[in-house]
Amino acid sequence: GSRSAAMPLACCQDGPRRDALGRSPVHSLRGSWRLGNGNGSVVLRGEVPGCVHTALHRAGLIQDPYYRFNDVMYRWISLDNWTYSRTFRTPFDFRKWQKVNLVFEGVDTVAQILINNVTLGRTDNMFNRYGFDITSVIKEVNFIEVHFLSAISYAAEQNRCHKGYSIPPACPPPVQKGECHANFIRKEQCSFSWDWGPSFPTQGIWKDVRIEAYNHYHLIYFSLTSFFGNTQKWRLEIEAIFDVVSSKPIVGLVTVNIPKLQTQQTFNVTLQPGEGSIVLLVNINKVRRLEAWWPNGHGKQTGYNMTTTFIMEAGYQIEKFSKAYFRTVELVQEPIHGSPGLSFYFRINDRPIFIKGSNWIPADSFQDRVTYDTLRLLLKSAADANMNALRVWGGGVYEQDEFYDICDEIGIMIWQDFMFACALYPTDQNYLESVGAEVTHQVRRLKSHPSIILWSGNNENEAAIASNWFSIPYADRGVYIKDYVMLYVKNIREIVLAEDKSRPFVASSPTNGLESVKEGWVSQNPYDTHYGDTHFYDYSIDCWNWAAYPKTRFASEYGFQSWPSFSTIKKVSSTEDWSYTSNFSLHRQHHENGNDQMLQQIGYHFKLPQSTDPIKKFKDMIYLTQVMQAQCVKTETEFYRFSQSEIIKGEGHTMGALYWQLNDIWQAPSWASLEYGGKWKLLHYFAQNFFAPLLPVAYEDKGVLYIYGVSDLHVDHKLTLRVIVYTWSSLEPVCILSKGGVTVKAQSAVPIYKESINDFLERCQNCTRKSCVVTFCLMGEDGLQSPTNHHFLSSLKDAVGLKKTQLSASVSQQDDIYIFDLHTTAITPFVSLDVGSIKGRFSENGFLMTEKKKVVMFYPWEPTSIEELEESLTLTSLVDIV
Repeated sequence: GSRSAAMPLACCQDGPRRDALGRSPVHSLRGSWRLGNGNGSVVLRGEVPGCVHTALHRAGLIQDPYYRFNDVMYRWISLDNWTYSRTFRTPFDFRKWQKVNLVFEGVDTVAQILINNVTLGRTDNMFNRYGFDITSVIKEVNFIEVHFLSAISYAAEQNRCHKGYSIPPACPPPVQKGECHANFIRKEQCSFSWDWGPSFPTQGIWKDVRIEAYNHYHLIYFSLTSFFGNTQKWRLEIEAIFDVVSSKPIVGLVTVNIPKLQTQQTFNVTLQPGEGSIVLLVNINKVRRLEAWWPNGHGKQTGYNMTTTFIMEAGYQIEKFSKAYFRTVELVQEPIHGSPGLSFYFRINDRPIFIKGSNWIPADSFQDRVTYDTLRLLLKSAADANMNALRVWGGGVYEQDEFYDICDEIGIMIWQDFMFACALYPTDQNYLESVGAEVTHQVRRLKSHPSIILWSGNNENEAAIASNWFSIPYADRGVYIKDYVMLYVKNIREIVLAEDKSRPFVASSPTNGLESVKEGWVSQNPYDTHYGDTHFYDYSIDCWNWAAYPKTRFASEYGFQSWPSFSTIKKVSSTEDWSYTSNFSLHRQHHENGNDQMLQQIGYHFKLPQSTDPIKKFKDMIYLTQVMQAQCVKTETEFYRFSQSEIIKGEGHTMGALYWQLNDIWQAPSWASLEYGGKWKLLHYFAQNFFAPLLPVAYEDKGVLYIYGVSDLHVDHKLTLRVIVYTWSSLEPVCILSKGGVTVKAQSAVPIYKESINDFLERCQNCTRKSCVVTFCLMGEDGLQSPTNHHFLSSLKDAVGLKKTQLSASVSQQDDIYIFDLHTTAITPFVSLDVGSIKGRFSENGFLMTEKKKVVMFYPWEPTSIEELEESLTLTSLVDIV
C-alpha cells in the first residue's frame, strides 16, 4: 500500500496560523480510469497507478503474462497505442487560487496529455516528474486524456531519426526474445528484455497523478543531508525548493526543531520569483551523544524526528515532518603499500566497512505489482542474510520512496546507478535535456536517504567501449568516447555534484575510479584488479578453484545461474514443461547456453541425475543447479572476504563483494538467490553463512590447507578454532583438533591455521581425500560463535563411503515459529528442506548434516499449520539424487 511518505508533495500540513486562504488543496486522481486501445476495439477499466498489461489481466482479457509462453504471445499489447482517460470534478473552488497544477510523478513513457481537449504537453521519460499548469483550462468538471504511443515504435523511430552514425546495440541477442533500440528511450532498459527477464515494454501511469492548487508559493522538493565538520560538530544542510507564483520576492521565517538533540534554529529567508530555493545550515548542539546511522551489522540505524516550519509573509504556513540521519561516507582511493594502483573502499562514519551484499533488479515487469510488502520481504531477506549493501542496477528503475525508506530503517547501504546499462546512448540536445531533468529530479528526490552511499553513472558502458563489445572500427572510437564523456561526465556528473555534495560519484561500474578519470574517463582496461571495482563471469572454469577469481579491490558483480524451485516453476507451466530440455525450459532461459553451462558446472563435482521418472529427474536437476550455484558463489565470496587484509603479487585488499543478483523479475533460471515471490534459494541460505560477521574460511594452495579467521566485528577476539574431520561413512568424528588462543583481528582476515594436506590426512588416520570431509568453526567464551564451515577434499562425485541415509523430520510449533526435528543415520551433504509454495523461510538450509539430530526453525510469512507443513515437506539430499 502507499503511505503518505511516498508522496512528499502531498503532506505539507498547515500549522495553527490558518488565514483566510486555508491550506492549499491537493487532489489525487488515482483510482479507476477508462482504458482503450488504438482503434477502440478493446475498452476496459484501468487502475492508476498501473499499466495496460495488469489492467487486461485484472479484467480477465489475458492470462497471467508470466504463464508459459505469454511473453511472446502478448507482444501485441506493447505494439498497440493505448489511451487512459477519465472525468473528474474539481473538489475545490479553483478561482480562488493563483495556480493550479496537474502533476504526474511517473508516466511510462511516451504520451500526449490533454485536459478538456487542450494539449498540455508530451512526456518521453519514465524517470521524470511532469507538472503542467492548468490554471487557465480547469473547470468544475474536467475530462483528462493520456494518449500513449507504443514504446517499441517510438524507440525504432528515434533510432531512424538519428542520422550520421549508429548507436549500438541495435537489438538484444535472439535468445532474449526482446525488442530493439531500448537505448533510444528513457524507459526501464530491461523492459525490452534482458538475460534474466522477459520483454514487456509497458504503457501506463505508473506513479501518482494529482492536482495541486496554491497561492504565492508551493514546496516541491525538501531534502536534508548531514556533514561532519572540522569543528568536530555535525551540521545538517536543509534544502527546500519552491514554485514561487508571486511576482515579487517573499520573505519569512523558517524554524527547524529537533527535540531529541535540543536543537532549534530560526532563519530569515527570502524566496525569489520562479523556482525559489532555500538552503539552511543547522548546527547541531553538542548533545551528550549523538547516535550516527550505521550499516546493518555495524550499529544502530538511529534517526531523529525533525519539524521544519515555513511561515512566510504571504500567509499560510507549511510544516514538514522528517527524519534526520547522521552519517558520513567516503570512497577511499589511495596508494597501497606494496602494491601498484589504488585502494577502492568505503569509509562510513570514519570506519572502513567491508561491503557485503548483492545486486537489485526490478522486482516485477509490472511496477504496480511491486507493493510495500514485496519490497519489505525482499529487503528484509537481504538483511537476514547478513548483507549490508545492495547495488540498484542501472538497467531497471530508480526505486520507489518506500524502497529507500526500508533501507534507511534496516541499514542496507545503496550503490545507486543511474539508469543506463550495457549500451551506448545518443547525446542530441533533446535527449541530454531530458536526462538532465531526470537526474535533477531523482537526486533531489533521493538524496536525503542515508542508505545511499554512492551515485554511479552507468552499468558497464565504460567497459563496453574499452573492450569494444560492439565492434566499432578503431577510427570511429573517438565519436563514442566523446558521447560517453558528454553524457556521464559533462551532464550527469555536473548535475550530481551541484545537487549533492554529501556523497561520492563514479562514472561507471566496473571502473578504475581515479585511474579512469586520468585516462579521459575511458580506461584501457576497466577490469584491472589494481583499481576500482570489477565484474567477473566465467562459466567454463571450475568454480571450486579460488585461483580462477580476480584478486580485485572490489567485486561489484559476479555469479552463477540456477533454476528456481519446482513450486515456483509450477505456477507458470504445465505438465509437459517439466523437463530440463522442454521447449519451456529453453524458452525461459534468456542467457545463451545457460542451461548447458549449469550442467557443465554441476558435472565437475556431482553426478548428473539418471532417474527414469521424468518429473523426479527434473526436480533433481533443479536441486543440483541450486547446490552448484550456492557452492560456487560461496567459494568466490569467501575468496573475496579472505583477501581483504593481504596483498599478494600486488593484488588484494578486496573490500566489497556484491554478487549478481539478489532477486528475480519472473519465474525463470537466473543468477538470483531469491526466487520471484521471495522464496530463498539454497544460495541465499549459504549467504547467511558466507556473509556472517565472524567466519572461518578454508582453502588449499599447493598441497597446504589454510584456515583464515574473517571478522567484521569492531574488536579483536581470542577464540578457539575447532576442526572436526569425518569419514563420509560415519557420524563419529575421525579426529578433532582444538586450537585455543586464536586471535581474530577486528575487521580483517588473518591466517589462523596451516598444515600440509598429507600431514593432515596422516594425523587423521584412515583418511584419504576421497573418504573424508573437514568441518570447522570458531568459538569464544562469551557464547560468540561462527557458523560451522566445511572444506571438501575431493569432488563429491568421487566421494567414497557416502551412504543412502534414512532422513526424517517431525514438525512441532512454538508460538509463531515451527520447529523441524531432523534425524539422519549417516552423514548427509546438502540437506534441503522444501515446503513448496508455503511462504516463509528456514533458519538454515542446504547444510552438511554431521550429527544424528538437528533442529531447524521455519519462520512463516503467512499463516500455516503443522499439518500443512508436514504435507508439503520434501527432504532432499545429495544421496537422494540417482
